[in-house]
This record gives sequence, structure tokens and C-alpha cells, in this order.
Amino acid sequence: MPQGVVKKIVSDRGFGFISGDREDIFFHHSSVVDTGFDNLQEGQAVEYEVEDGGGRRGKGPRAGSVKPIA
Repeated sequence: MPQGVVKKIVSDRGFGFISGDREDIFFHHSSVVDTGFDNLQEGQAVEYEVEDGGGRRGKGPRAGSVKPIA
């Protein structure tokens, strides 16, 4: 499972970005497991799965099953 650090959280819009191994990757609040979106903080280490962007035009991969690393 890839690992990274939460780079930015846009809490009022329900998404954020993880600074990953190769590039920044988008994540949606619904993809956060175990702790919930509201408990994530910028700079926190997380692990995630890389998922297809869902077929949205111009959108790359996104992070799924995002969970903090203890």
C-alpha cells in the first residue's frame, strides 16, 4: 500500500491532497476509513490505495481507503 503525507485539506469542500511517492494525489472525504475525515490533519502520515479517477474528464487517479499510520 502506498504511503504519503496529507498535504492539504479543504474541509468545507470535503476533499484534500496527499503528497505521495510520485506526485500529489486527490482524496475525497468518503475515502477516509477508520478515523474519519474530520480527524485528519495536514502533515499526518497516511497509507492509501490508488484508484481510477472515476472516468471524469481530465482527472487522474485518486486515493481510496485512506487511513492514518500510527
